[in-house]
Amino acid sequence: MTVGYICRYTPVKLLESMGVECRRIEPGYIDNEVAEALMHPNVCTYVKGVLSEVVRGGYDGIILVNCCDSARRLYDVLKNAKKDMMVYMLDLPRKSGDQAVAVYTGEIKKFVQAFADFYSKEFNVQDFKKYISIEKNAEQNNRPKMRKGISLAIMGARCSAYLVDLIKKAGADEVLNYTCTGDLLEYPPLFDKSAREQEMIEWYAGCLMRSIPCMRMADIDRRRDVLKDIMANVNGIVYHTIKFCEFYSYEYSYIKDNYHFPILKIETDFTSDSEGQLMTRVSAFVESLRGRDEIRKTLRKSGKKIVAGVDSGSLSTDVVILDEDYNILSYSVMPTGASIVESADRAFSQAIEKAGISRDDISFVVSTGYGRINIPFADKQVTEITCHGKGAYFLNNGVRTIIDIGGQDSKVIRLDDNGNVVDFVMNDRCSAGTGRFLEVMAKALEIPLEKMGEEAQKATEDINITSICTVFAESEVISLIAQNKKRADIVKGLHNSVASKTIGLLDRIGRKGAYMMTGGVAKNRGVVEAIEQKIGEKVYVPEEPQIAGALGAAILALQE
Repeated sequence: MTVGYICRYTPVKLLESMGVECRRIEPGYIDNEVAEALMHPNVCTYVKGVLSEVVRGGYDGIILVNCCDSARRLYDVLKNAKKDMMVYMLDLPRKSGDQAVAVYTGEIKKFVQAFADFYSKEFNVQDFKKYISIEKNAEQNNRPKMRKGISLAIMGARCSAYLVDLIKKAGADEVLNYTCTGDLLEYPPLFDKSAREQEMIEWYAGCLMRSIPCMRMADIDRRRDVLKDIMANVNGIVYHTIKFCEFYSYEYSYIKDNYHFPILKIETDFTSDSEGQLMTRVSAFVESLRGRDEIRKTLRKSGKKIVAGVDSGSLSTDVVILDEDYNILSYSVMPTGASIVESADRAFSQAIEKAGISRDDISFVVSTGYGRINIPFADKQVTEITCHGKGAYFLNNGVRTIIDIGGQDSKVIRLDDNGNVVDFVMNDRCSAGTGRFLEVMAKALEIPLEKMGEEAQKATEDINITSICTVFAESEVISLIAQNKKRADIVKGLHNSVASKTIGLLDRIGRKGAYMMTGGVAKNRGVVEAIEQKIGEKVYVPEEPQIAGALGAAILALQE
């Protein structure tokens, strides 16, 4: 028998002592046909995924907890859709004191009776005692003895095992899950062996209720006490939220405003659709933490060294070749095209030819960008966040904020006085405000992309492009063309739209000059001027803004 559950307050150990397999539901996909037919479109994506998973089958029963409105709607839907199985909703108290434990003890007893009636399975207190003793010993034996390397805590809304694995893959040596899917349950002193059923259930209810409080509890002061213990034992916090569920964003803001502690906020829909961007964010976060531990290492030199950095982006692949004295021997920029590997190889060969050297002369290669892990000749991979920071600081060591608008995403990166990345933000999956956005609009306006900046200088009317979505904005542009609006005015409106999207990112991280703009969009003078007008300061644009990431990768290669 397999029972599915979603919340850590579910009395899982009690069920397991009865021989029931308990499986936390971690949906890997959302069946939109099922979700749209049975639920409102704006319901939490996690709950939609749970619904899809349960409808697909494999569970003999579902145990839910009334932790939020979405969970209550899920119960209503499953109760009607799955009449052949037990669908039970536990009523969770909103506090965690002794009175709440007594209330939840009664709730668990009602659940046990309902479960026994439905499945003809009796609860045996002696079996429960034996099972808990085994679990307690296993938990103590498996507890980490000492932190090694970079240790991260996941906080916020529930997260999947996939996300934990992704964070480890991104470079974290240890990941502690403090969300409501975590198994960090602390047992109080072991019960009296002569304890009766009522006392045992009350003891177990206390274990559950005195775990890390859910953010939906009425008294979360103890959660903040736990937060201090967490920060004392990890290098940083990855704070996870789920789309359409902003409840946990309040705690993220509290941590951000009250503690000078490394924290990264990520948002998912509980699927793996945004793996590339998540990997970039988390990897950059881990790199910044490692940088704090290894800051200002002495460079090791032995003989003449030539290195290369490769930035494999969504629209262009850039290569920079450096010698050991930090002289740029050559660089190349070429379209990525349909094959990441082929474009990287062509750009690399072009840069080598320009430098007048052979491949054998290259001592070390660092790759960056979205395609970094697929560059076969790279010796190491580093995120574009870290590389853009290194490259920008090398080009102008007075820069403290980098605005990078690339083909697929936009980033704002904050540097300290030594050029280390201390914070960053990225746009969320949407292409609005990126190079792809301008590329689509250039086609709609029948103007070469590289001519848009020049065209905007001819504008005589202010036009406001209200849509932030690329698809809707394209429709809006077509409508403006139909109204016989001048192309120059429309282009200027598009530049202001990109600038507004960028300022939104900038204000999330806080404004601090001096500013540098990197990425292909930095070549568009119209966008640069629109951003300058909004922040009231000049923005430094390097001679070749597209190579900043590859340059940073080459600098890191030289330090290796």
